[in-house]
Amino acid sequence: MKVLISICLLFISLSIQAQGSIAGNFSPPKDFKWLIAYELTPNGERYSVDSAVRDGSFELEMPLTAQAGMYRLVYAVPQDEFYIDVIYNKKEDVKFNFNLQDGLTITNSEENKWYREYFSKITAAQDKLIEFYETNNEPNKEYTSIIKELNAIQTSFEEKHATTIAHKFIKANRSYIPSEFEDLETFLKNKKQHHFDHLAINDPVLQGSNFLTDKFASYVFSALPTDITTKEQLAIEVNKNVKTTAEFIKSTPIGFQERSMHQLWKIADVNDMPSVQDYIFKNHLKKLAIANNNQKLVDELELAARLRIGAVSPDIIWQANGKKQSLLTMEEAENYLLVFWSSTCSHCLKELPALHEEVKEYDNLKIIAIGLEDDNVNWKEVSATLPSFNHAIALGRWESEYAHTFGIQSTPTYFILDSEKRFLAKPESDKEVVEFLEN
Repeated sequence: MKVLISICLLFISLSIQAQGSIAGNFSPPKDFKWLIAYELTPNGERYSVDSAVRDGSFELEMPLTAQAGMYRLVYAVPQDEFYIDVIYNKKEDVKFNFNLQDGLTITNSEENKWYREYFSKITAAQDKLIEFYETNNEPNKEYTSIIKELNAIQTSFEEKHATTIAHKFIKANRSYIPSEFEDLETFLKNKKQHHFDHLAINDPVLQGSNFLTDKFASYVFSALPTDITTKEQLAIEVNKNVKTTAEFIKSTPIGFQERSMHQLWKIADVNDMPSVQDYIFKNHLKKLAIANNNQKLVDELELAARLRIGAVSPDIIWQANGKKQSLLTMEEAENYLLVFWSSTCSHCLKELPALHEEVKEYDNLKIIAIGLEDDNVNWKEVSATLPSFNHAIALGRWESEYAHTFGIQSTPTYFILDSEKRFLAKPESDKEVVEFLEN
């Protein structure tokens, strides 16, 4: 009898913890083959489950151990570009349709529907306010109506969905809404001052998603004075915002701080803001990565800074006619070409002789060919057939100092420098080298 009761209790327990699922349809079917679900945590993505996509359809049976929260469904690579984020609350199955042209449509999951509906409505209302300020700067009925709509949407969704995971995002997204008319300058000042008021930065669900990092990015790169006229002024103001953000999140886990600063670094990179990148890395990100035992990230970002367009190239040393030669001290030229190659590389043995012929007419071009070699025997023989190049050798091949310094992962690799020996271009082939020089 006791055994029977135990079995019944176990069955009831398992029923209560019944597996939930995330299922859906992708279109066009031929473009989708596999799906991986990750739980989003403060320290990054945690693998949960995966499934094949057959004829455009899939179903993920979520593990009993899966926690309620935000999940990232990755459907292609690179993973940080091709994904869908959904809420899995362990109370309802999630179903959706996804089309590459039309995007995501939730077909089953009230919480995900509320979540998407809220952001759609509040964004539209916020856009109305911005449009108002673009054409008006005086109080009128339209302004009052927009403010009323913003308050109504925010309050309604906060009150109706107070017990949901979506509520965390809805409440944290409450932005500054004026209580009475404000001109644009005053509005922007107050909006910036209150940007962080409702951001629950210690909530693990929010930390795991892109929500907070997107909010930080919006503050850093958008909450700026309207009278900026130079890149230098812009960088100064952005760096001030970075500092404010770093101070605001200093009580959060190191992994989350690192991810937040790295996201800001990447945005600065995309927007060609090298001084901002350097500020973020030197003052915040490097320390965080080291504290998080992420030397790989430190190395990657230091390499990116070394090879950045506009940065002065690291030096290269070689011997010629019994004398020490150096890239940074060699005679002036309009351009310099660095070629990393190997005498045992078939592509190199095809491209370098062709390049040697193609660049003969460029009198104001200096070429340094750096051989990544195990020894100098074959290198001596092959390099002698390319007499117009300056030849350096890096013994140890991929483990050599130059391979690490210049991030060489394949041969041949090309870098074109300007007259000040700053990186100008990174062609993919000898043909691209010539095309660049011709233009």
